[in-house]
Parts: sequence; C-alpha cells; structure tokens
Amino acid sequence: MIIIGIDPGYAITGYGIIEHESNRSRMLDFGVVSTQPRVPFELRLLTIYQELEALIRRYSPDVMAVEELFFSRNTTTAIGSAQARGVAILAGAKAGIPVYEYTPMQVKLAVTGYGRADKNQVSQMVKTILCLDKIPAKDDASDALAIAICQAHTGMLRSNKAVGGYQIGPTASGNIGKHK
Repeated sequence: MIIIGIDPGYAITGYGIIEHESNRSRMLDFGVVSTQPRVPFELRLLTIYQELEALIRRYSPDVMAVEELFFSRNTTTAIGSAQARGVAILAGAKAGIPVYEYTPMQVKLAVTGYGRADKNQVSQMVKTILCLDKIPAKDDASDALAIAICQAHTGMLRSNKAVGGYQIGPTASGNIGKHK
C-alpha cells in the first residue's frame, strides 16, 4: 500500500510518501511545496494543489493522511493553513483517494509510543522506522512522513476518515461528492 502524508501549510506544505507492506514501511519520496509570500494567496494555493496533484499522479497512492489543524493564536496563520489543508484534501478527493486525518498527538503516539513527544523524538523515530541515512532537513517533510507512518500503523479506522466519516470522491454519476 502506498500512503501519502501531508503536513499542510500555506507557506510550506510537507509531503511524505511511503510504501507499507507486511508491517514494514519504506520511504519513496519526501519534500516540501514552498510558496512565496509576495505571490497572491490564490496562486499560492494553486501551486500547492498542482504540486500535490503531480505527486499523486506520479506515485498513485492508495490513501492520503493529513494532519488535523490545532487552534493557533495567530488567526491569519490558522486560516491560511486550513485553506492549504482543504486544497490537499481536494487533491486527494479529485483522485478518488480515501483521506484520513490525525491530530498531532495521534501522530506522535503512533510513531513514538508517546503522544507528547517532541519534534526531535518524532524525527528520530521517522529516521529509524524508514531506515533513512539522516533526518529530513525540513521539519515539514519529516512531519509528513510521520503522518504517513501513523496511517500505516493505525490503519483505515473509520473514525479517522476526513469529513465526518464520509468518503470523498467520485460518485456513481462521476461527479465529486459525499457518499457513504
């Protein structure tokens, strides 16, 4: 099974793509989609969408896992990140990929066994689990790999399905919509 993990953000969106079979995971790709602050916001979101769409076409993931947003003191940042998250979910939905979401605590628990682990502990476990030579330089990419690992370890629990338990994807008529 191929899993794409997404750490959404409008300045930097991290992605991590892993293959998981028989309780073993291996890294296929990871990185970040960066947008420039002076570019109009709608074009920044378009860049994120197009880059994620290209990754989905290239790797044909079976499932997408996205980090749930936590409330931020900075409303502008929270809204922008929520919009980037929506764009990521849209990319998965358009491709017909089931989308699951996890809180930061769920990701930390699945990867390290401790829900309050710090970023370094999570990054070290990502390196260990995926047999990487070194920790990814960008935290966003490391976090995205951790989100993908969380999906691999947690499985397809319906309670983690995005959008209130509905599958998002093409309906019988071929239109995008909600269906159970």
